[in-house]
Amino acid sequence: MAKQQFKAESKRLLEMMVNSIYSQKEIFLRELISNASDAIDKMYYKALTDDSIQFDQDSFHIKISADKEKRTLTIADSGIGMTEEELERNLGTIAESGSLAFKKETEIKDGHDIIGQFGVGFYSAFMVASNVTVLTKAFGSDQAYEWESDGVEGYTIKPSEKAEVGTTITIHLKENTDDENYDEFLEEFRLKNIIKKYSDFIRYPIKMDVSVQKPKADNEEEMEEHIEEQTINSMVPIWRKNKSELSDEDYENFYTEKRYGFDKPLKHIHIKVDGTIRYNSILFIPETIPFDYYSKEFEKGLELYSSGVLIMDKCADLLPDYFGFVKGMVDSEDLSLNISREILQHDRQLKAIAKNIKNKIKNELQSLLKNDREKYETFYNSFGRQLKYGVYSDFGSNKEDLQDLLMFYSSKEKKLVTLDEYVSRMPEDQTYIYYATGESYDRIEKLPQTELVSDKGYEILYFTEDVDEFAIKMLMQYKDKQFKSVSSGDLGLDNDDEQNEKEVEEHKDLFNEMKSILGDKVKDVRISKRLKSHPVCLTAEGEVTIEMEKVLQAMPDNQNVKADKVLEINLNHDIFQSLKQAHENDQDKLTLYTNLLYNQALLIEGLPLEDPVTFTNDMCKIMN
Repeated sequence: MAKQQFKAESKRLLEMMVNSIYSQKEIFLRELISNASDAIDKMYYKALTDDSIQFDQDSFHIKISADKEKRTLTIADSGIGMTEEELERNLGTIAESGSLAFKKETEIKDGHDIIGQFGVGFYSAFMVASNVTVLTKAFGSDQAYEWESDGVEGYTIKPSEKAEVGTTITIHLKENTDDENYDEFLEEFRLKNIIKKYSDFIRYPIKMDVSVQKPKADNEEEMEEHIEEQTINSMVPIWRKNKSELSDEDYENFYTEKRYGFDKPLKHIHIKVDGTIRYNSILFIPETIPFDYYSKEFEKGLELYSSGVLIMDKCADLLPDYFGFVKGMVDSEDLSLNISREILQHDRQLKAIAKNIKNKIKNELQSLLKNDREKYETFYNSFGRQLKYGVYSDFGSNKEDLQDLLMFYSSKEKKLVTLDEYVSRMPEDQTYIYYATGESYDRIEKLPQTELVSDKGYEILYFTEDVDEFAIKMLMQYKDKQFKSVSSGDLGLDNDDEQNEKEVEEHKDLFNEMKSILGDKVKDVRISKRLKSHPVCLTAEGEVTIEMEKVLQAMPDNQNVKADKVLEINLNHDIFQSLKQAHENDQDKLTLYTNLLYNQALLIEGLPLEDPVTFTNDMCKIMN
């Protein structure tokens, strides 16, 4: 029989498909299974208008068979089949979609969706096949036909014999190469894995003959291998069931089966949306943070399905980065896919779904915070850092969404509190939300800078993570209350300014001399209005705080950004009398005391000493 040629544009498209359209060769099985499912769907729709058809869903299935000796893989369905004209139209002209035409013709509106819209998925078989044979018999026809092709060189169609209605596709695999092992698609485990990954929720049974170990009939203690037909796919996805049908255990089992994590989810969110964009989704908030969460290897994203067929493993566009910890899936019939069904052709639908999902997650977290504080704190200890990054990133554009989810340790409550809780109990005379930064709660508790604020009876939020202060700087204020560090130059407290001005004038020469000794290490030396029992501390002026300096200096590409430091001296401490006497009588001793106080302040802040040897020598001088 003479071989027919593909049209020129079809030939070029086939070459592109084999070489570049699909990112993974295993996709071919997903495509052929989807086409088989479409063919059975068409029988279902025929049955709706033709009483002579007895559509028993249990009798319709897809069968996958591998022959290792012949190196063939067969995908057979009991669907509607194709006539000779349909073979010519659907397989002879690439991108002619029988499914799309059928969908338009029947105006499907009952929830069954045919996803084979482009008529190109079949040709993905040529990524792994040297030859493809299609044997098909159409419903209502007595004649079967066979379509055969070696790829771009063309195809043949001839009459054939087939007892049952349906289509059988036989793939003759390419020869193995150094780079490709096509025999993997004959292995039982590999085939089952691909089916479960991409086609687990195809609505018809996908059957395979699999080997199982069973006791021997004559000796139950010994096992022997048997071949039995098994259904590989789950068929009915959990997300299409009513919430009332499902228990927490069902959701947890789904979480485990999909390998979303090795923990138990703290919370699940089951979403069903019918509107302009229809989709189903099940989302999980994990309990523990993945070991690689803050590494380059971690990939955020939800599984994306189109009518039960997996399109993408990790669709990052469905989640904002600050909710990147969420696991789960989305299934929609309304996505605009490209011809490979791997990536989205247009993102309007995806953006609408992503916006809805973002709001659902935020609302669920707020509900958890309100109704199950202990569980929320478990979540926050794992992922609170990510929420803070969300406030800081994108120039603070997400801060309104996230600010009420933030928590910080409280000096008064001795536990995590929200910003709302802090503000709600502020005294009337308190103007600012005060915070202190440090490596640990215990270390912050001992900071000299906290003394005055604590004596006023004001609550202080403790920041122990490197992102905390950056996030608060971006937030700027909460409910019209500005944030202020206890280490800032001005605490906004009334501390007898008139008396302070007299003292500044009285000791001006001493502090100028100390500033001269320290040089550009500090911006100024001045009387402290915040210290009570401690002799000295460092504060900062400007936008960069001392804690921010430490974070920035630790970065690989740091620009040597430094805070404008101010050395504050407590006039009411005994050490001040020693400073005055040294200033009046012994310049060398003043230099010694000044350097020691500066290094002491550095150590209190957790900053490295600029010259540890000199510091040690100075200590020895004091001891002598």
